[in-house]
Amino acid sequence: MEIPKIFESEYRFCEILWENEPVSSSELVRLCRERLEWKKSTTYTVIRRLSERGILKSEDAVVTSLVSREDVQSAESAEVVERTFSGSLPSFIAAFTRKKNLSKQEVDEIQRIIDAYKE
Repeated sequence: MEIPKIFESEYRFCEILWENEPVSSSELVRLCRERLEWKKSTTYTVIRRLSERGILKSEDAVVTSLVSREDVQSAESAEVVERTFSGSLPSFIAAFTRKKNLSKQEVDEIQRIIDAYKE
């Protein structure tokens, strides 16, 4: 399944949803007002749009996601690597590590991911 593009404000909304789902639409309105300073109408518009795009569902005033945070992050990361680095993951990692010093723990975690991929 191809993950639909989620824009920045929609992603912030989805973070609230992922943290609280299943959640009533009225509770989402309250959370979005507190955390995003959105009006009620904005929240309901985003719920409708994301529902139309297959990102979430709203049934009986209860909202749940249809895509996971991990799936969205993977799709977005792949798009960045493809668009910016011509699909080269090593080029992406080289560029990323030029500006950020990785801790030993981060290096070990990356190495575990690579080792698991090899198996």
